[in-house]
Amino acid sequence: AAQSRSLFLWDDGRPMRFYLRPGVAKLRLAPLVLAGGGQLCRVQEPGSVLLVQPGDLAPDGAVSTEYVTECVERNQRLPLEPFLLASRGRLAFTEEEDAALLRAVRGQGRVRVNGRALWIELERNGLTRHSWQAMRDRYLRHLRPRLWEPPQTEDPTQIRGLFAAASREFESTESESESLDGAELSTQGGAGRSPGETASDLKTGPEDSAFPDIQLQREERPKGTCSSSNVVGQVVKIMEHFMEKFAVDLFTVTQAFLKNSGDVEATSYFLQTGQRLDGYPVWSREDDLELQKDDEHVRNKLIAKFGAENVAKRIVFRE
Repeated sequence: AAQSRSLFLWDDGRPMRFYLRPGVAKLRLAPLVLAGGGQLCRVQEPGSVLLVQPGDLAPDGAVSTEYVTECVERNQRLPLEPFLLASRGRLAFTEEEDAALLRAVRGQGRVRVNGRALWIELERNGLTRHSWQAMRDRYLRHLRPRLWEPPQTEDPTQIRGLFAAASREFESTESESESLDGAELSTQGGAGRSPGETASDLKTGPEDSAFPDIQLQREERPKGTCSSSNVVGQVVKIMEHFMEKFAVDLFTVTQAFLKNSGDVEATSYFLQTGQRLDGYPVWSREDDLELQKDDEHVRNKLIAKFGAENVAKRIVFRE
């Protein structure tokens, strides 16, 4: 049914006057209020209805913006009392809303996350019941710090579980044992290789100079032994740095390393742009299957696609 033109009129015929601070919510609700006979105040006036979005700080007497949308949906003027917001209180975020925020922010750059445009867009799309300010505050103050928490142990046997989880998604058709072997990155030393070589020359680029002490040590290790906790700690620091820099979770960083053969500089560029630093494509599961074939023609096709150096690095990385 068409919206009533007297929807926001008091019983005596006077138009209801609403005040709502400028923003996306006002742009969205203003047409509804005006179409229903109501009016909007430029400043908060005595007797006007103060509208506040759930999740924002609410002074005494504030009414949820849901009042307007609910009235329009039912096409009748509803009592204000059920929509009063608790004084100085915030509408709590649910677990589902927290999860929605993490999904929406995943893969976004740090500048975009710290800015306004992303959050205004999420509010416009109705991601949660909260304003864009409340969503940004929730993520920056409560959710993002949790993503940065380092592992509680540097025991390689426990840390490898994380890489195994990411590897299972990347190599979903492999057996469990193969997935574990391919996902250990630098936590498992190869025969006769240094930890740095095992991680495909895991190095810090110019933009990672904030932690110059993280350059991996190239000490010879006994065959078949795990790398030292110091090397594992260095890898953890690099991954923490990327999580903070690009506002992504640990799983996303791990996947990026798998796709870029463990190269720090290439992984950093990929997290920022979604592309390889050298212009070549990232590695996929299908490419790895081709790489395992003992076929010179197939190998040449991979060299043409990725370059000889990248193919050699991928072989070392998988081992």
